Amino acid sequence: MQLSATPYEERLTAPRSWWLISFLVGLSFALILLPFGTLPLLGGLVGGTAAAAVVASSYGSVRIRVVGGSLIAGEAKIPVSALGEAEILDPEEARAWRTYKADTRAFLLLRAYIPGALKVEVTDPEDPTPYLYLSTREPQRLAQALKAAKEAVA
Repeated sequence: MQLSATPYEERLTAPRSWWLISFLVGLSFALILLPFGTLPLLGGLVGGTAAAAVVASSYGSVRIRVVGGSLIAGEAKIPVSALGEAEILDPEEARAWRTYKADTRAFLLLRAYIPGALKVEVTDPEDPTPYLYLSTREPQRLAQALKAAKEAVA
């Protein structure tokens, strides 16, 4: 198996504002524990901030990769030979495909804080998934990597 000619990797990290919110959650815990003294206050600040940061980090740790003739999106791994055309969605069209146009059988790797997306048709007749919806900051580059990987496999 040949590696794709245009390797692609993207991590859909959480926006910076979420880290500020994590600190504010820790501050809230600190204020709740304020009546119990300074040590519980510091514990609440550190513990609350750390817990909120872990949640933000885990939500923002999902990756999209095109390697070795496969598309790996989150926990899904699909050979590029089972994929059809990739359609780049502008922010308005992406919103439509993740709301009222969405098919319940589709694989959605969506992050609402990322406006762009790529919709990739699934051509495998044994797969009930009609398409993949992938939130991405670089839909053009992902589409090119998928096309190059398909050409390398063929």
